[in-house]
Amino acid sequence: MATRLNQRVGEEIKENLFNQNTPVADTFTVALRAGQGLIERGSALGKSATNDMVLLGSAGVTLTANCVLADTVDTGTGTGPLVKGLAYRTGHFNTNKLKVAAGYTITAADKEAFRTVGILLSDAFDIGG
Repeated sequence: MATRLNQRVGEEIKENLFNQNTPVADTFTVALRAGQGLIERGSALGKSATNDMVLLGSAGVTLTANCVLADTVDTGTGTGPLVKGLAYRTGHFNTNKLKVAAGYTITAADKEAFRTVGILLSDAFDIGG
């Protein structure tokens, strides 16, 4: 996992992104399409036909659910070169804690696509805090 330089040692992050610690969350470098603005940690990413990563549910592009962004990345607002980011290629995540494009809901087909690459999805229940 990435080092979080903006976090104090021992500080708890209550994002509830992970459901379980198996399968182990493994990271890899991804190429994000420029012009998507700020994409937050925990965003579900889809692979486009040109093999760059785009926020799942983005309009005007066909995507296959592929990975979960590990750290927030600013891709800018205009066209340009691909932006590198770090994403989880495997892990067990809470579906209702993943971020997607406004108005989009993760579908059964998305869940199946995630499963085929090693990402399991379950629902989380907030228990306070």
